[in-house]
Amino acid sequence: MSSMTVAAKSKRTNGTQKPNKATPKTEMTGGEILLTTLSDIGVEVIFGYPGGVVLGLYDSIFKLTDKPRHILVRHEQGGTHAADGYARATGKVGVVLATSGPGATNTVTGIATAYMDSIPMVIFTGQVSSEMIGNDAFQEADIVGITRPITKHSYLVMDPGDVESVIHDAFHIASTGRPGPVLIDLPKNTLNGKGVYTGSYKVAIKSYKPSKSGNHPKVAKAAELLNNAKRPLIYAGGGIIQGEASKELTALAKKSGIPVTTTLMGLGCFPETDPQSLGMLGMHGTWCANMAISECDVLLAVGARFDDRVTGNLDGFSQHSKKIHIDIDPSSISKNVAIEVPIVGHVKNILPDLTKLVKKTKIDDWKATIKNWQTVHPLRYKKQKGAIMPQFLIEKISEITKGEAIIATDVGQHQMWVAQLYKFNHPRSMLTSGGLGTMGYGFPAAMGAAVGCPERDVVCISGDGGFQMTAFELATAVEHKIPVKVIILNNGYLGMVRQWQELFFGGRYSHSHLAGGNPDFVKLAESYGAVGMRTDKEEELVPLLKKCMAIKHKPVIFDVLVKQEENVYPMVPAGAALQDMVDTED
Repeated sequence: MSSMTVAAKSKRTNGTQKPNKATPKTEMTGGEILLTTLSDIGVEVIFGYPGGVVLGLYDSIFKLTDKPRHILVRHEQGGTHAADGYARATGKVGVVLATSGPGATNTVTGIATAYMDSIPMVIFTGQVSSEMIGNDAFQEADIVGITRPITKHSYLVMDPGDVESVIHDAFHIASTGRPGPVLIDLPKNTLNGKGVYTGSYKVAIKSYKPSKSGNHPKVAKAAELLNNAKRPLIYAGGGIIQGEASKELTALAKKSGIPVTTTLMGLGCFPETDPQSLGMLGMHGTWCANMAISECDVLLAVGARFDDRVTGNLDGFSQHSKKIHIDIDPSSISKNVAIEVPIVGHVKNILPDLTKLVKKTKIDDWKATIKNWQTVHPLRYKKQKGAIMPQFLIEKISEITKGEAIIATDVGQHQMWVAQLYKFNHPRSMLTSGGLGTMGYGFPAAMGAAVGCPERDVVCISGDGGFQMTAFELATAVEHKIPVKVIILNNGYLGMVRQWQELFFGGRYSHSHLAGGNPDFVKLAESYGAVGMRTDKEEELVPLLKKCMAIKHKPVIFDVLVKQEENVYPMVPAGAALQDMVDTED
């Protein structure tokens, strides 16, 4: 979709919705209409940071009683990642509020992260008064123009009376079809001027009608291919989780007996402990998953987009297979890989129709081949005396939490070890920046998840590099008693950068060594009022992990000094096909 300037009163047909406690048909400021509408549609929390042009709105936050909870973050990027983590963990729309100029531009990385990973979010930004737009006024920035390539839709609202309808439309757009972020830019005079709050609005966007039901002849064709396959494979992505279709995927896999491999974004959509699970595929996927996708004869891709980190060299990707692709976004189909059976629609609706038509497959030879790959090439690593291996740490976190925690990661080696070794058995349990690869994402995303799911343990697994990018949000976590556990795999390097420098740049570690400038993470935690812990001894690890997980009233920073120059394997080198992966450094 595109951006829209809303300058006149909305002409859309009003309808009946649950009325807000506020009296309908009354005059309010634009800011009051904003808060009242958010309360009306059930928004629970806003992650925000005040500034000049939104002071009137913040005054309304102070005065109104019927409003969402506001959490003051320490940086707008942290607030945007927190809203993203909240959305991923709960399935609800995340909400961010920022002021104009630098406040708005500070949200850009978080918006791009959400856009790449199809996360529903609504971002409210302040703007200079409408008569000043284009005059290079103080703290003016064209945030609609800046974010146009990384939002699903955007609005510049010029009339206070349009705030209510725009918010309803924005939440509908953000959460339906292929989800994504929607930005609403609000000039100061829109927020402070008066408009009428109606208390009822029916979304009716004529140009926006996402397809929900798939083409039945194509579903039948897909079933025919799967029923006749000798080496079928299901390749499941984040669309399963966003589409709330994990049960439907599991039902299809169980009835058919077809093995399942998942993307980084799809982890948890099918139980990782199930015998049919092959784990993650792609650049650091399991050997059996990458070989299975290379050798299968029918590939069913569901809610995945054939990302380059999954496919490797496209010329060598799954050359022997007929490909079926189910996705809500028609632009994703045949974008990177040619598809024989394209099915556009909502996975939650299509998968049951497909399940009715599939039969139990007779693929004993295929299963035996996969079992052999798993036996000969399991995920493995060598222990080193006197050092905590990062893989061992992830295994112990998985065991202690029994795979039931929400795990948020930063980006790098630790992210891949989590994807390989943590046993995700539930959707909305793995929060990570997949498409954009945003360092600094993990900790604020974990905060947002903990706010949205207070009944669950939330663990941020980060590196010493990534954590420092948004470590200041410790102040937010302490102030609001958000009991996130941050476990730092401290290897003194930008680990993935160092690995590539070792393997492809002759071991020249150009500006990837951090140890000389790292803070004392225990003292850093304590300075904010959080709990700080540290170990470099394997025998202390499990007792301290248990102690860490038992703390429920404040955040914990657990600094674990791991082996410094350990690499992530398997690994598909840049430009190589999946079947050309390197298993270990031996």
